[in-house]
Amino acid sequence: MKIALVDSGIGLLAAAAALRRRRPDLDLVLSSDPDGVPWGPRTPEDIAAHALACARAAAELAPDALVIACNTASVHALDVIRAELEPGLPVIGTVPAIKPASAAGARVAIWATPATTGSPYQRQLIREFGGSATSVTEVACPGLADAVERADQQAIAAAVADAAARTPAHTDAIVLGCTHYELLEDQIRAAVAAPGGPLPVCHGSADAVAAQALRRIGTGRPEGTGTLTVLHSGRVGSLSPAVLHYPEGRLLAEPAAAFYQ
Repeated sequence: MKIALVDSGIGLLAAAAALRRRRPDLDLVLSSDPDGVPWGPRTPEDIAAHALACARAAAELAPDALVIACNTASVHALDVIRAELEPGLPVIGTVPAIKPASAAGARVAIWATPATTGSPYQRQLIREFGGSATSVTEVACPGLADAVERADQQAIAAAVADAAARTPAHTDAIVLGCTHYELLEDQIRAAVAAPGGPLPVCHGSADAVAAQALRRIGTGRPEGTGTLTVLHSGRVGSLSPAVLHYPEGRLLAEPAAAFYQ
């Protein structure tokens, strides 16, 4: 079985690693867009065009399902991609985990890109799923996704500290509203926690997206070790050195090293 994932950059690592943990036998296709990253500052139409191009490149490799492992692309391109590829190819989008974060009546902060923060899309999700929370605060994180993409540790630390300083004290739960941020869960929790207080709970989307993708393709019989194919703006390539700075990237790199294409 084969599952493809689409993102502007390495934000897809979290969902890909979640799939690899569940099914080491899966063949994975990672289709990103280094020629067009970042997608956030682009117009909705431009985002849809870039995401669709990455999806088409991945679809040519005949996956059993396609995951749009990017919040921005899910907002602006999911309908377009589904219209072209479904029903022949199941397409799974990514939604910020506002509902589970709010379910416990927690004080919730949603960390997201500046383009997503305050957007009609995110505000609608808050209205639909945030009602159980004590409070919901939107926190824009300028520069954080770009710093993660470059694995620039100094820039990551500065962007995390800036967002943490604007996150209300005693926040119980943080929604990671950009897939890139899921690669920094421990760092974000530590930055937001009050001195001597409990660490907040981070809610990402990777596990739920992986579970949904596997439901769409059926269980099958695990067999062997899955391959890894990397596409860079439609061209066959390899994992960038930046991915090895993250546990998810190392997980994907080590077991499949013999199968790079």
